[in-house]
Amino acid sequence: MNFKELIKKQEELLKNIKGNIVFLEELLKRYSDHWHYEDMIYRFYHQSYKCYYIQCGTLDIVKALKNLAPQDVVFNIFFEEIFSEGTDKKFNMDHNKEWLRHTRPMIEAFFHAKFFLEMAIKYGKELEECPEVLPSGWAALLYFYNLR
Repeated sequence: MNFKELIKKQEELLKNIKGNIVFLEELLKRYSDHWHYEDMIYRFYHQSYKCYYIQCGTLDIVKALKNLAPQDVVFNIFFEEIFSEGTDKKFNMDHNKEWLRHTRPMIEAFFHAKFFLEMAIKYGKELEECPEVLPSGWAALLYFYNLR
């Protein structure tokens, strides 16, 4: 992708974020509440199988973020690996023996997805156009979409 195409895709991303800001804010509110955030992290430390439910939040957030992507834009390969390792996990009693190995990737994937949702909302509200000097959160979001 040449520089001109890159800028056009960045502008399209910002437009898509702005057009979906209310939905994104509702999504963030849902996955920041007691049951979808606090309780899930508690369940991780409590070694409860219920922490596996955090994957639902990760999947919902990632679906919303994918819907914002300009045409032919895919997620960063680092995120794809984190996402892959942290989703599609089913609880098994044997997981209790190596709890962190089985559950930490799910928590990590959720935190990364939530971060990018937060950055989309923050910069969707703050930016009127794509800046030349990039704030760190916006730059991270551009990397997330391979637009930097």
